[in-house]
Amino acid sequence: MEAETSWTTYPYSYFTTHVPDAESYSEQSDDDEAKVQTFSMDSLLPNDLLERILTFLPIASIFRAGTVCKRWNEIVSSQRFLSNFSNNNSVPQKPWYFMFTTTDDPSGYAYDPVIRKWYGFDLPCIETWNWFVASSCGLVCFTDNDCRNKIYVSNPITKQWRRLTEPPGHRSIDYASLSTSVNRAKQSYSVSIVKSKQAPGDFFQCEISVHLYSSETMTWTTRVTDVLTGWRGGDESVICGNVLYFLIYSTGGSDHRHGLVALNLSSISSSKGILMRSFIPMPCSLTCGRLMNLKEKLVVVGGIGKHDRPDIIKGIGVWVLKGGREWQEVARMPQRFFQGFGELDDVFASSGSDDMVYVQSYGSPALLTFDMKLKCWKWSQKCPVSKKFPLQLFTGFCFEPRLEIAP
Repeated sequence: MEAETSWTTYPYSYFTTHVPDAESYSEQSDDDEAKVQTFSMDSLLPNDLLERILTFLPIASIFRAGTVCKRWNEIVSSQRFLSNFSNNNSVPQKPWYFMFTTTDDPSGYAYDPVIRKWYGFDLPCIETWNWFVASSCGLVCFTDNDCRNKIYVSNPITKQWRRLTEPPGHRSIDYASLSTSVNRAKQSYSVSIVKSKQAPGDFFQCEISVHLYSSETMTWTTRVTDVLTGWRGGDESVICGNVLYFLIYSTGGSDHRHGLVALNLSSISSSKGILMRSFIPMPCSLTCGRLMNLKEKLVVVGGIGKHDRPDIIKGIGVWVLKGGREWQEVARMPQRFFQGFGELDDVFASSGSDDMVYVQSYGSPALLTFDMKLKCWKWSQKCPVSKKFPLQLFTGFCFEPRLEIAP
C-alpha cells in the first residue's frame, strides 16, 4: 500500500502560514439572472462550538484543519484548543510506532493504530537510525551512539526540540541507557542516563553512575555512583513512579544471566553496594529484554530461550512487576503470530506506552501490536516499505502523539 500524504507536507508551523482567507459567501447567477447566496455551514457556529467539534478529529487531521481558513487556523493553534484536545477522553488516542526504514538517514514511517494508517515521517534532531531513544507522554529523547553526550528532547509531532547540556560523568563509556519521564501537571520532565564503564584492569568490576536532568532547574545531578562486581550495565532503562529501573548483565559468578536494579530518584548516594541491595531477578532467561512504563506499571517484554539453548527463542512473553519484587506473566505471544515473523532469530525490537506494546523483528518490517487491556494480539496495517536486500535491518520505537507538550 502507499503511505498517506507525507507528514512533512503538514508541519506544525503550517498553522501560521499558507492560510487561505475564508469566504463567507459567494454569488452566482442562474439562467434567469436570479442571485443565489451560498455560505459555509461552519460560519453559523460560534467559536466555542466549532472548537469542540474540531477536538474530535484524529490528530493527523488537526494539521489539515489548520490550513482550511484563518478562523480554523486560529482555533486549532490556540492554547485552549490544544489543552481541550489533549483532555478529550472520548477521542481514542493510542501510542504511535515510528519505524526506521533506512540506515542512511532517520526518516521512516509512523503508524497510527486507531485508524490503522502509516504516515511518512521525519524526526527532528536525530542524525542516524542507531541512536538511543526514550519516550514519555509526547516527548522523545535521543542520544548519540558514539560519545552518548549529545542529548536532545523533542516533540516529534510539533517538531519542537531542545538540546540538553552535557551530562556529568565519564565521557568515554562502554554502555549507556537513556530514559525520560514527563509530569503533565507541572508541564515538566526529567531525563536519566545510566553510564557504565569497565573498571581499569578488572573485567569483573564495572563503574556505574546515574545522572538525572530536571527541566525545571535545567541542570544535571549525579544521583548514584557505585561499583558492581560480576555485573555490568547495559542500554535498557525506564522511569516508573519516580523509580529508575535498569537492566544489568552478568559477567560471571552468578546464577542469573541478567537482573533488574530499582533506584529511587529522590535519593542521592555514593554508598558502595547500594545498587545490588535493590536487585530483582528477571522472570526467566530473556533475550532482547525491554522495559516499559505502561500507565505507571513496570512491564518487561522479552524472548524466552530454550532450556538447553537459552540464546534460541521459543517464544515471546510479557510480564508486569507486582509489589516491587514479583513478576506476573500477562501474556505469551501465540505461535501463529510468533511464526508469522518468518526467520525470527534472537534479535527483535519492542516498545510500549499506555496500554499498547509493539513487537518487531529486526529482519522484517512486520509489526505486531498487543493491547494490555484487551489481551489482544494484532498485526498492524502493512508498512509501505519493503525489504530490499537480505541484511537490511528494521527497528523503531513508540511514542504518544501530543500537541500540547513542549520540550
